[in-house]
Amino acid sequence: MSAVPDRDAGLGRVRSAASARDLDIEIRERPAANSLHEAAALLGLQPSDIVKTLVVKRSDDTYLFALVPGGRSISWPKLRAVVGVNKLRLPEPELALAATGYERGTIVPIGSTTDWPVYADESIAGRRVAMGAGAHGYSLFVDADDLIRAYGATVADITAPEKPRD
Repeated sequence: MSAVPDRDAGLGRVRSAASARDLDIEIRERPAANSLHEAAALLGLQPSDIVKTLVVKRSDDTYLFALVPGGRSISWPKLRAVVGVNKLRLPEPELALAATGYERGTIVPIGSTTDWPVYADESIAGRRVAMGAGAHGYSLFVDADDLIRAYGATVADITAPEKPRD
C-alpha cells in the first residue's frame, strides 16, 4: 500500500472542510505547468494571484501555514517576528505530508488533517486567488478575504520579492 494520498480523498477533504466553514470555493482541473508564469497564463491569472501554501515547522514540532503570493517568498525575519519565535524552517516533504495530509504542491489549509495557524501575506487581501486543492492537477479558487476569515488568519507583511534566478 502506498503512502501517497488518494486524489479523491484530498479533494473530498477540501470540499468537506470548505463546506463546514461556509467557505465558497471552486476547484478546477488544470494541466501541469513548468513555471509560475505558465501556470498563471493557463489559469488566466496574474502570477501574484497564485498563492503557495507553505507548511512551516516550529522548533517545538508544531507547524503553521504561510500563504505566499506568486513572485514572492517568505521573509524569514518578518515571519519570525509576527509569529514571535526565533526559529522556523521548511520541513522535509514527509514531515509536511504527516502534518497536513497533503503532498507538497497540493498543500492548502482547507481540509488539512490538523488546523494549524494560518499567516497570510497582506498583499493577498481583497483578491480572488488560486491555490493548491489537495491533489495534483487541480487548483482551488477562493476569495482571500473569505479564507482569512474562515481560518482566523493573521494578516501581515511576511514576504519579500523573489530573487531572480541565474
